[in-house]
Amino acid sequence: MNKSVLKPDTYFILTKKTNMKKLIAVAFLGLAFGTNAQTIESGSHSTTGYVKSDGTIENSSHSTKGYIKSDGTIENSSHSTIGYIKSDGTIESSSHSTVGYVKSDGTIENSSHSTIGYVKSDGTVENSSHSTIGHASGVKREWAAVVFFFFKF
Repeated sequence: MNKSVLKPDTYFILTKKTNMKKLIAVAFLGLAFGTNAQTIESGSHSTTGYVKSDGTIENSSHSTKGYIKSDGTIENSSHSTIGYIKSDGTIESSSHSTVGYVKSDGTIENSSHSTIGYVKSDGTVENSSHSTIGHASGVKREWAAVVFFFFKF
């Protein structure tokens, strides 16, 4: 019997195992790189913190400062609820009083509807005078607004 020739059944099984290993490797890499954090930067581009894809907010030393949950709940580092992001862009305190608004165009308003800043589509964060105060590229506008205007590091 020639050992270099595999039976069709054996070839199929080996190919299936190899493909499964590749699939597992790709899935693992996807998980490893899919949890990367987006950097929060000051106006001068120094790193001030991170927002992970799961909503974890960290300072520049990677200490957890809070969480933004998928349902819009905002929590401090102890998992106590400190506010909410509503689907219409309203930002509320833990007692459900409105503290601000994130408009669809990136305008950030306080509870009195006075503009306090902007989050541009490229992630640039500006104050009400259009001076750049930070950068949050790749971060949802609502999350960037919470980090810069409502969640003080």
